[in-house]
Amino acid sequence: MTNETHPNVPAGWELLPHETLPRPTFFPAGLAMGITFILWGLITSWVIHAVGIGLFAASFAGWIYEILREPSHH
Repeated sequence: MTNETHPNVPAGWELLPHETLPRPTFFPAGLAMGITFILWGLITSWVIHAVGIGLFAASFAGWIYEILREPSHH
């Protein structure tokens, strides 16, 4: 694309191609919290460890499900 078709683009610059970004999600934060609980549970209590395993598994499964459900642009 040239600067004649897009007057707001400075000389020597190019426009980036349009890319769609994935939807924001809380699954990465849940995965990190699950890992934290797993490690914290190793030094404190089996209950915290079990909660961490459950949180990790649920977040991991949810994140994979979202990736598989995302429409392909190929």
